[in-house]
Amino acid sequence: MDRTAEVLIEALPYIRHFYDRRIVIKYGGAAMEDESLIHSVMQDIVLMKYVGIRPIIVHGGGPRITTWMDKIGKVPEFVQGLRITDAETVEIAEMVLGSINKEIVSRINQHGGKAIGLSGKDANLILAEKQETQVTDENGRITNVDLGFVGKIIGVNTESITALDRADYIPIIAPIGVGVNGQTYNINADTMAGEIASAFQAEKLIVLTDTLGILRDLSDTSSLMPTIRMKEIDPLIEEGLIAGGMLPKVEACTTALMGGVYKTHIIDGRIPHSLLLEVFTEGGIGTEIIR
Repeated sequence: MDRTAEVLIEALPYIRHFYDRRIVIKYGGAAMEDESLIHSVMQDIVLMKYVGIRPIIVHGGGPRITTWMDKIGKVPEFVQGLRITDAETVEIAEMVLGSINKEIVSRINQHGGKAIGLSGKDANLILAEKQETQVTDENGRITNVDLGFVGKIIGVNTESITALDRADYIPIIAPIGVGVNGQTYNINADTMAGEIASAFQAEKLIVLTDTLGILRDLSDTSSLMPTIRMKEIDPLIEEGLIAGGMLPKVEACTTALMGGVYKTHIIDGRIPHSLLLEVFTEGGIGTEIIR
């Protein structure tokens, strides 16, 4: 059989299974910066829509926010993968994320899709409050850390996304939330993707990263863990195998699974057409986290 035909035959049961089901995609990392990868991700999203899947895209933008902070002499600080965000930084974040959002919408439209951009402030999509965080030092002492205007999601209003979905649009969502007093909050994009996946009880949550997935040995790419169960997560954190920027990604997967999402995936967005490889092939790629 011709290889092209083999690929199509392999994809058929997955196309059938995922028809009319929601898949939430957290889009970030190198796949947002490398032109060829941007092209392949846009193609993947549009193809998924054309075969009847209902994708919801939540995008990041951390590196560009950092670039803008550098321009005005601000030094970025992170705690447990979350950016400390003062009043000036939250303004920068909203501006940069809004620009990125428009770029993604434009590119999907250029590839034959129909996309509309949102932030969590639109129609009160993402309600948030100030996030409190604690860190533990090497002596076991717990310290409260003020993250500034970093938001903890307290509610997801799904009506706007549902309306766009019914009208056959692809929602593209920037990770900004709003407080009950109108305060703008910067929200980790992984966290938002997990909460949105949970709110819709999506079929899948897929998180694009710049790593192969979760490794048993951080220095050995052959030690990829293809499947992890939720009960294994805490021991991996204690071992230091899940740390830094990977923490909010894994926590997003946990949030989604607890909310009724069937499967979650952390995959390498540096691989061309990584979304199609995950959704439409038997082996998939990266690490899946399941209940």
